[in-house]
Amino acid sequence: MLTVGDKFPSFKLAAVKAGPEGLGGPGKSFTEISSESDAGKWKIVFFWPKDFTFVCPTEIAAFAKLSGEFADRDTVVYGVSTDSEFVHLNWRVYNDDIRDLSIPMLADIKRELSAALGILDKEAGVPLRATFIVDPDGTIQWASVNGLNVGRNPQEVLRVLDALQTDELCPCNWTKGEEALDAQKLFEKAA
Repeated sequence: MLTVGDKFPSFKLAAVKAGPEGLGGPGKSFTEISSESDAGKWKIVFFWPKDFTFVCPTEIAAFAKLSGEFADRDTVVYGVSTDSEFVHLNWRVYNDDIRDLSIPMLADIKRELSAALGILDKEAGVPLRATFIVDPDGTIQWASVNGLNVGRNPQEVLRVLDALQTDELCPCNWTKGEEALDAQKLFEKAA
């Protein structure tokens, strides 16, 4: 699996648009998103195993509820699975939790991005619940992966993004607004 310090792979994927525009019907609901989209911004890229499942919409909806918080941090959020953009659209139409989704749903139908990241489940052939924070230069700054049956915590992703954007030393459980560690003071105290 690619990890911190690795370049996020180049990609170009079909996607269902974010927001109500995503429910405009075939021809109006789709866009293309690539590694060049939203240049200069931080990116949260999270993967789920399959559409029309049970844990996945809880995570997708939770990320969407925080989309304004991410946007305030000059960060875009992309959700990805190996289902097609047509399956994504149909799922949104019939699932109240994601109908008005404020983030795009990318379709990695050839599994190229998932394979390049090394996150395909060896038995099921679908993406694990992987999450990446990618800096504006395209470098992975945080990577996390859960198995197929356990959802992740988007609040924690936001907390880690806040810490990364400080460019400071942030202790365990640090949250935005708290002081970062001052290494010089810690050395002086230890001396």
